[in-house]
Amino acid sequence: MLSYITKKFQDLSLEELYAILQLRQAIFIVEQTCPYLDCDDKDQKSCHVLGKDDSGRLLSYCRILEKGISYENYSSIGRVVTSEPIRGTGEGRRLMNYAISETLRLYPQEKIKISAQCYISNLYESLGFVKVGEEYMEDDIPHIAMIFMG
Repeated sequence: MLSYITKKFQDLSLEELYAILQLRQAIFIVEQTCPYLDCDDKDQKSCHVLGKDDSGRLLSYCRILEKGISYENYSSIGRVVTSEPIRGTGEGRRLMNYAISETLRLYPQEKIKISAQCYISNLYESLGFVKVGEEYMEDDIPHIAMIFMG
């Protein structure tokens, strides 16, 4: 089981930032064969959720964005990623439950919106998100917008 912590960008160590970028690139760019610019100038304005094992190794991650950064009228959770060794263990659900709680703590007046990869939208629905709009392609991967309804 992983330990979760939330940090502002300026509070990340260089090692943590490197591990975040390495994990995101390994999954989103290499594993999903999706070349895109991961460093999008949103990280500096985000809170970062790190899921680490007992040895301090980063195995899951997401970022929390306040209203106006990704969506004009919503806070958001993005770059949700779990490393291959922990998939199927429930850590993805634990990561999202933690991230939802943190987002609501940080931005209690704001609703949460995500851009979910369609293949995993059932997980998000089970956590209280509802699909809105039509599916769309983002970086050649089918996505759907979802709003947290609790």
